[in-house]
Amino acid sequence: MNLKVGDIIQFERTFTKEEVELFTKISMDEGKHHTNPDELGRLVVQGLLTATLPTKIGGDYNVLARTMNFEFFRPVFTGDTISCAVTIEKLEKKDTKRMSVMATFKCMNQNEKQVLGGNFAGVILTRD
Repeated sequence: MNLKVGDIIQFERTFTKEEVELFTKISMDEGKHHTNPDELGRLVVQGLLTATLPTKIGGDYNVLARTMNFEFFRPVFTGDTISCAVTIEKLEKKDTKRMSVMATFKCMNQNEKQVLGGNFAGVILTRD
């Protein structure tokens, strides 16, 4: 694993109507804004579906999260492309199999407006 403090890992995703419909079914978060399109034909993406951006990056690095804090700044709509930047703030070797990690993240829409921010902490499993 080549992570170090200060590294920034990025991921980008465009949310679709089908994803919101599937997440609505799975989560049972059936608010009308998730099921009834607005005047432009868009659905509001569930906050926790938006939050899968930083968790995807955590999954890429085998992070077992202990804490996650999210702040939602503005809605995300189907068709929006969201980029997520995760910054590694702290890494500390615990033993031969684990490192503790703390990271912050910032998610921006295609108009360069922040939609989500927060942080997470946990452990990285370094060996199976």
